Amino acid sequence: MNPATPQTFRAIDVIRKKRDGGELSHDEIEYLVNAYTRGDIPDYQVSAWLMAVVLRGMTRAETAALTDTMLHSGEALDLSSLSAKKVDKHSTGGVGDKTSLVLAPLAAAAGVAVPMISGRGLGHTGGTLDKLEAIPGFNVNLSVSRFRRVLEACGCAMIGQTAEIAPADRKLYALRDVTGTVESPYLICASIMSKKLAEGIDALVLDVKTGSGAFMKKEEDAVFLAELMVETGERMGKQVVALITDMDQPLGCMIGNALEVVEVVEILRGEGPEDLRQLCLELAGWMLHLGGVCDTVAEGKRRSEKLIASGEALDKFRKMVELQEGDPRTIDDPKKLPQARNTMMVSSARQGYVASVQCEQVGTACVILGGGRERKEDSVDPAVGIVLHKKVGDAVSIGEPLATIYYNAEERALRAKQLLEESYEITGAQAGEKRPLIHRVIGQRVIDQRVIEKSGERN
Repeated sequence: MNPATPQTFRAIDVIRKKRDGGELSHDEIEYLVNAYTRGDIPDYQVSAWLMAVVLRGMTRAETAALTDTMLHSGEALDLSSLSAKKVDKHSTGGVGDKTSLVLAPLAAAAGVAVPMISGRGLGHTGGTLDKLEAIPGFNVNLSVSRFRRVLEACGCAMIGQTAEIAPADRKLYALRDVTGTVESPYLICASIMSKKLAEGIDALVLDVKTGSGAFMKKEEDAVFLAELMVETGERMGKQVVALITDMDQPLGCMIGNALEVVEVVEILRGEGPEDLRQLCLELAGWMLHLGGVCDTVAEGKRRSEKLIASGEALDKFRKMVELQEGDPRTIDDPKKLPQARNTMMVSSARQGYVASVQCEQVGTACVILGGGRERKEDSVDPAVGIVLHKKVGDAVSIGEPLATIYYNAEERALRAKQLLEESYEITGAQAGEKRPLIHRVIGQRVIDQRVIEKSGERN
């Protein structure tokens, strides 16, 4: 620790130092964040500091210090009483990305403990909590003690951020959201990693999206963020691996909260769209490998396939739903999930092949229907959404359905229909090879060459 104690710092000096490109010490970052969390520093000063970070960036040491301070601003769960290794998965967000609902019960069925603290949708991307709340009665607002009890009984539990966990992140994120400082990879890293590390996990699998439907549309930006998060986690003694995955078109075929729960159940029954199934198996393979129940990723994938085929993964999902006050009958009868009153078809105006689908626009169409939020205080209609019938590379005839809109308000549906029609690019010639679902894997301490050769993956 420096001779100067945190009490001798002044906010304006910390702001100036970062504004001028200096490297802040752990003590300076700790002082600023903790003082702001307590309410001792006004919004306008921390806003100035956040903008200085956006413009000047942060070193790896600063990013780790910020993550550590935010992590310890509240309660860090102690799950050492659980004998199983604790592993979580986090996605940076995409359209149709419902993998968390598959992975938590799937990994738990293999003997890995999955304490998952998730978020809500904002902008064009869906949120895990909104999908879970489409299940009637499902309670995502468990106390820490109840969260622990569900985890002990089931092996997995999925909740929202509690008041006790990383309160500095909650306050800083609200300020970033209104000051144009959300996009900084350093601030994104600290926000994600502080919440995830507060879960008491041993290892973390990151799904970092890139493409037209991702926040990181350029792959080099996604790779930079992934490397930053992996290094930050490793600095704090955790095993972390990041997969750079494709979000140039929606994942799976269903977009919208209740519809995505339907698709989750399909995957857990061994059915569902191939892209979603393959990504779930890949991420599960890594979770089982880092969780110590499988020696390689390939073995983890094979084990996951068997757990789906046997019904054990679906049984685990049903049990988690019941323990968190949801109606378990919805797992066996999807008609008990919220249902939209009306449907509308989006048909192709030309013949050819689907060359591209503007992923962000599809997500925005779902938000317009009421399936997402444009503002944090907006309510969500769990029943509405979109089912895609055609994806990149598929042949299509004139008048053939591209998508079906599930809606409760016709004016919204007509706006969404126009956006969906504009989202599809149909060409006369079949497009070349599709973009790979998994672009690369990052995490040097986890992936040695021997594991790569056995799993068939390449970094």
